[in-house]
Amino acid sequence: MPLNPRITDWHGKRVWLVGASTGIGRAVAALLHARGAQVCVSARQQGLLDAFVREHPGSQALALDVTDAQATASAAQQLLQGGPLDLVFYCAGYYRPMAADALDLPELLQHQRVNVAGALHVLAAVVPALLQSASAGRAPHLSLVASVAGWRGLPQSLAYGPTKAALINLAENLFLDLRPKGVGVSLVNPGFVDTPLTAQNQFTMPSLITPEQAALAIVRGWERGAFESHFPKRFTGVLRFMRCLPYRWYFPLVHRFTGL
Repeated sequence: MPLNPRITDWHGKRVWLVGASTGIGRAVAALLHARGAQVCVSARQQGLLDAFVREHPGSQALALDVTDAQATASAAQQLLQGGPLDLVFYCAGYYRPMAADALDLPELLQHQRVNVAGALHVLAAVVPALLQSASAGRAPHLSLVASVAGWRGLPQSLAYGPTKAALINLAENLFLDLRPKGVGVSLVNPGFVDTPLTAQNQFTMPSLITPEQAALAIVRGWERGAFESHFPKRFTGVLRFMRCLPYRWYFPLVHRFTGL
């Protein structure tokens, strides 16, 4: 039984993708545009957004820095003037590998500003409108991108992992609060996807997939009414099992598999 209403027809759906200039966000935007959605892409880099619009006629670009609460609220207000939103997808992210013996406070805080505070800025800007839309009989949907790095602690993830754990908890709370009021809520936990963020990694990434493969998995999750989508299963299934292990087993296994 699906936990959310299935989204099976994208034609005419108004979709706002925040963090969609590259990587997963851009691939999802391209896929939804191909399926007939009215897509608006947001990110900081205007040039990349303009390039997307040129390649996807009929789409819209709205440059935005999610760490600026007022700018986020203004962008949402501008977009909502064109009508209700059917899907808001928060996929903005910041990542730098970090271990505790090389702790960098400014970098830690930047992860928090983009990955967590940015999501909260978007929520504050759109949730009242989504609730109003739901009360009018529509079925709006809110989706957050976290990561399997948020399931449990991992080496080199001191800055990134805690922010993704926060988003997982946030999505669960949003579902409990908003789903009974008619707003769908979903969570995306990718494994390794070939993006500008993961290009920083200095190790072999198991089961690496393309942004297009990730986008297809995400859209399929929305179409089947799932709360959580995690992929690729050959990798995330192992991590999901390890997530259940007691610490006395989990910590040695992580050191053994990562060599860190």
